[in-house]
Amino acid sequence: MRSLSLPSVLLLTALSFAAPLRAQNAPAPSVLDTNVVLKPGDIVRVTVWRNPEMSGEFAVGVNGALRQPLYQEVPVAGVPLHTVEQRLTQFLSKYVTDPQIIVEPLFRVTVGGEVRQPNLLSLPRATTIAEAVALAGGPTQDGRLDRVRLIRAGQEFTFDLTSPATEWARAPVRSGDAIIVTKRSHFFRDFFLPLVGVAGSAASIVNLIRNR
Repeated sequence: MRSLSLPSVLLLTALSFAAPLRAQNAPAPSVLDTNVVLKPGDIVRVTVWRNPEMSGEFAVGVNGALRQPLYQEVPVAGVPLHTVEQRLTQFLSKYVTDPQIIVEPLFRVTVGGEVRQPNLLSLPRATTIAEAVALAGGPTQDGRLDRVRLIRAGQEFTFDLTSPATEWARAPVRSGDAIIVTKRSHFFRDFFLPLVGVAGSAASIVNLIRNR
């Protein structure tokens, strides 16, 4: 029986470890949260028709109200958006006759990993996950759009964004989302060359011992 050289043994060992890692890359089930509510830390764009002094972008404070003197007594966190509009409309009725108001949440979303401009973004609720990645500069050369991770409400999902028609690519962002583009593994560069280096070092040590 022919014996294997040390580099061959190391290469086979690396492949045996790589196989189970690839098997774990299957996408997680696509479970989308359809309940859109505000929470502390979100940014809200309030537009009151013909009243720019009452309009602007305001953060939701820890008390669940907008951090703005005019609206600081109106709770907006934890309820559907149409309820937020109703509460603000009712409040503004004290100062404006038949106020016309638009409330647009800007969700705080983290986009990181292998993207060109990782950042914490404030995004309109209609922004899709694919658009969020694009707004962060898109993937780097080593970025894997076929294996994007999403951390949402304590759960983690892994999915493929290479096709714009996929469910996840068209899914809107949610408050507090963390989107992470994973790094592409280059087997020759990341595994094979280091193994060859180890093999070469081992061979040098063996030769040194033999020549003593």
